[in-house]
Amino acid sequence: QVQFVESGGGLVQAGGSRRLSCKDQRSITSTFNPSTMAWYRQGPGNQRELVASISSTRNTVYADAVKGRFTISRDNARKTVYLQMNSLKPEDTAVYYCNRVPELTNSWGRGTQVTVSS
Repeated sequence: QVQFVESGGGLVQAGGSRRLSCKDQRSITSTFNPSTMAWYRQGPGNQRELVASISSTRNTVYADAVKGRFTISRDNARKTVYLQMNSLKPEDTAVYYCNRVPELTNSWGRGTQVTVSS
């Protein structure tokens, strides 16, 4: 069973918004709740990079490229992490994944494709 299942991607025009969801299918709440969760992305020809993270106490950290535009949140009861993306730019085009911090090596999901048209 895949651990992380991402959804919510699609095609959006520059300046638009998108909300991504990621459900942890495998962890129980006692394991999920204390974990730091993150969204990562991999654009065409690029390495995967960390976009945003949220700790168990809901402290958040963002990559400089998305500060002020993206918001990460979590719902522990649903074992789900969200990424609200506003003011999207073509350079945000990527496959978006979620995972823990530090990442669980063998637990990457399929990701969800976000394509931003100019």
